[in-house]
Amino acid sequence: MSGTGDVGRPLGLDTLVHLGRRRHAPDPACRLPVPEGMTAPLGCDAVAVPDRLGPLIAPLLPRVGCVYADGTHWWWIVPSDSDYALSWPSPAHYVPGGLVPAAARLIHRPDGTVPYTPPIPLYLALCRVTGTAPDWSNAVPA
Repeated sequence: MSGTGDVGRPLGLDTLVHLGRRRHAPDPACRLPVPEGMTAPLGCDAVAVPDRLGPLIAPLLPRVGCVYADGTHWWWIVPSDSDYALSWPSPAHYVPGGLVPAAARLIHRPDGTVPYTPPIPLYLALCRVTGTAPDWSNAVPA
């Protein structure tokens, strides 16, 4: 106990396991860097897709923003909260905050000053290449 009256709390098993996993993570995460000269006024999240799908998705998009690759995934920068009311199709996964493996390197930089790939066209392209119907096309039960 310190002289300030602070009382230390014991760490629970869940906290210790989480800290242990984070400490031994083989490939630490980092926040996707926005290239010099670009700004991200809407914040940055990322959508990861297996690298075999990246080349199939890119030609379907009206605009491709910054794309990073780490050898197993392509990471597309999208505005923050692009997952709001949207379930991204498997095997893609949505990463709030744009935290990706440190090995990710920029493979596409768009012209202009913003790094974003428009999320709705990206979502639709993912649905198309994965054979998944968009969420809004499913019938709503009465």
